Amino acid sequence: MKHRFTQLRAKLKESLAGGLAPQEAEAYQHKAENQKTTGISRLQIRELLMQTVDQIFSAKWVLPIAPENIVLENHSVIVNKTRIVDILPTKGVAEKYTAKEKIELSHHVLMPGLVNAHTHAAMNLFRSLADDLPLMDWLQEHMWRAEENIINAETITIGTNLALMEMIRGGTLCFNDMYFYAPETAEAVIKAGIRASLGLTILAIPSGEMKTEEDYFKRAYRDYARAPKSDLITWIVMPHAAYTNSDHSLKRCLALADELGLRLHAHANESLGEIEMDKKQHGKSSLQRLDDAGLLNEKMLLAHMVHLTDEEIKLIQERKVHVVHCPESNMKLGSGFADMPRLVNLGINVCLGTDGAASNNDLDMLGEMQSAAFLAKGLHQDPTVFHAPQILRMATLHGAKALGLEKEIGSLEKNKSADMIAVDLSHYFTQPIYNIFSLLVYAVNRFQVSDAWIKGKCLLEKGELKTIDVEKILTELNCWTSEIKRFSA
Repeated sequence: MKHRFTQLRAKLKESLAGGLAPQEAEAYQHKAENQKTTGISRLQIRELLMQTVDQIFSAKWVLPIAPENIVLENHSVIVNKTRIVDILPTKGVAEKYTAKEKIELSHHVLMPGLVNAHTHAAMNLFRSLADDLPLMDWLQEHMWRAEENIINAETITIGTNLALMEMIRGGTLCFNDMYFYAPETAEAVIKAGIRASLGLTILAIPSGEMKTEEDYFKRAYRDYARAPKSDLITWIVMPHAAYTNSDHSLKRCLALADELGLRLHAHANESLGEIEMDKKQHGKSSLQRLDDAGLLNEKMLLAHMVHLTDEEIKLIQERKVHVVHCPESNMKLGSGFADMPRLVNLGINVCLGTDGAASNNDLDMLGEMQSAAFLAKGLHQDPTVFHAPQILRMATLHGAKALGLEKEIGSLEKNKSADMIAVDLSHYFTQPIYNIFSLLVYAVNRFQVSDAWIKGKCLLEKGELKTIDVEKILTELNCWTSEIKRFSA
């Protein structure tokens, strides 16, 4: 009898370690409960069967994003070794799990971190520097001049950290960045513990030490080789835009992406002036040039896409191109109103981005969600267009899909990384609570994001950044502001 008890306990412990399927574990539990002579109590059986995990997050509401349109009330997310292993009603957690750390979120929504699919992070250095100007004037006469004189390894690190602080504080845990000094950006990202898709940016326009297209490609190879390695970082080839690259350069970008196994990202159809420039210089539209170079495919993410013809919409639908909608930047630069509901209705994957803080002027994805919803409703004169759950998917899972990260982030599902944010709804400006989706899109502000975790590691706790020295970054920034202002005039 003693030998049989020992075998039974061993099997129960094996189930605890994950060696048995749940059905087998239940069967052994049933056997144990009916073994009158083993001397093992039901409480001991339950303790043997309980799994020890790293963290239990218990929230008033869990918003998993997948499945769609679901809010789980009084549920817990179970995390072990950086990954989600279970989501279940909180009342049933104590029977199955014990944890090293328990996080109680009694007035909060627990949801996936937001994905900002188009940024120029270090351009936080230039916030409010040159506003209320047309796109080309703003870009050529102010931004490019300031960049040429100011951007270096030190300022990139300062500007990137400034952006990371803003994004984490507002619930963005992954961003897609098109800018310079990618290795320095990667170092800042890794230290902060956030996720990023970082660009190997290619232009035909001289910038600093980059005098020719060849210089840009040499730098891309060099940056990719010397950048720090981390599973928080993915890389992406970024031809800035059709109008800033030659046809030869665009084709080389495709070859580079194929060689390194990377995705692609570019600006496209942001303003009428840009489109006319391409037609005048090349005799064809920007999208046609990108397509002729082979760049329009399921690995391409195009930002802005404000002005599209029927033929161009059909083209990106056929090519399965991803589109990132930047409504606030488009409106502020007077670029126009992108008809994203039309693209979504055709099955095109549309996600959201803020653009850079020099043209937005913030990296607030919660604000971007509201702007995207309101703009679409006004454009179509239809209040049912871009409903709140749809907007939330655009800011999470659709962004992850565009970056090829949908198996890792973008929703709270078993086996995905524990990249999560908690949004506190106890504030009086989000009371009363009737509809969680509506509150998150139409009422919540970014300072209600109280906590954030990536792979279960805390980056934000009760509104306090845990991985970046805020005062240090602001002190370093202040040493550069007068110099930046001097070169922008």
